[in-house]
Amino acid sequence: MEFRDLKTQYQKLRNDIDAGIADVINSSHYISGPQVAELEKNLAAYTKRTHCISCANGTDALEIALRAMNVKKGDAVFVPSFTFMSTAEVVSLLDAHPVFVDIDLTTFNMDPDSLKNAIERVTHDGIWTPKVVIPVDIFGLPADFDKILPIATQYGLNVLEDGAQGFGGKIREKMACSFGDISTTSFFPAKPLGCYGDGGAIFTDNDEWAALITSICVHGKGHEKYENIRIGRNSRLDTIQAAILLPKLRAFAQYEVAEVNRVAAHYSSRLKNRYRIPTVPEGCLSSWAQYTILCESSAIRSKLQASLKEQGIPSMIYYPRGLHQQQAFAALDYKSLDLPNTATACERVLSLPMHPYMTADNIDFVCDALLK
Repeated sequence: MEFRDLKTQYQKLRNDIDAGIADVINSSHYISGPQVAELEKNLAAYTKRTHCISCANGTDALEIALRAMNVKKGDAVFVPSFTFMSTAEVVSLLDAHPVFVDIDLTTFNMDPDSLKNAIERVTHDGIWTPKVVIPVDIFGLPADFDKILPIATQYGLNVLEDGAQGFGGKIREKMACSFGDISTTSFFPAKPLGCYGDGGAIFTDNDEWAALITSICVHGKGHEKYENIRIGRNSRLDTIQAAILLPKLRAFAQYEVAEVNRVAAHYSSRLKNRYRIPTVPEGCLSSWAQYTILCESSAIRSKLQASLKEQGIPSMIYYPRGLHQQQAFAALDYKSLDLPNTATACERVLSLPMHPYMTADNIDFVCDALLK
């Protein structure tokens, strides 16, 4: 059994994907070919954003977005501790200060109350200048933007939505990657919309920022290739990856999001009386990057995971430790930071196989193993 079955997906989309790759090879437009512009147009339309600028990966997307927001040394950027390294790593790469925030244990997303407390603490201390909030759409579910956006407005902060896991989710009719001042996503293969390598995208409605982001992505270029008006970086999406993503985006929009919600509903109906299952708030839709249960304890999780493995069922732990506990941030002396929900999640979460091509028999096989 595959944790995320990219092999079956490829067989379903093989003709279109192969044809797209062949077109790129035959044209020899390997960098900045027409498929890249077509993909950016389609992604902007899907998210209802004015601008979409593709780039080399999701980490670059976050760093470039922060550069567009002029994040620099002395600035504080608020990030959830329960997420992948990239979200905070890019803050440190710009010599700014990541401030870790706890999560809501029902959704695993940034807790608005913890965010507000962190902003007020940093403001009171007066060492760092509060600048940006980075809510993460964890496991496919958009963050609580109904509460986070007013808090950011109250304190004059920009919002950068990390939609690497959330692409395809929505709150009411507003899509993930359309919240905040700038949004980003990742096309890492295991993401809800993934390519066959690395890739990312940046979304905004701000014309000035869009032009700045475009320049930064291509060596700080100006109006023509050999005019460089700032120090940028080399962060472009390869044309072949764009050609792969075009048919995958069509399938994603047409049926894959609906199918992962079918899988999630089946899981939940079988497991709800035995395990703490994922919560999707009313009015929200998840794209189910992961289906994550909360075990009773770390010891029980270990036993469950071992038992599943014996039966050929893969599982994953996202994440075994909070970012504030990572050695990379040891100099910030955050290990004693009290983030109780993050600690609980790290000790007890367990993610199960999840993808649009799971059959009812596949799901029941996993559920039967868990219920035994």
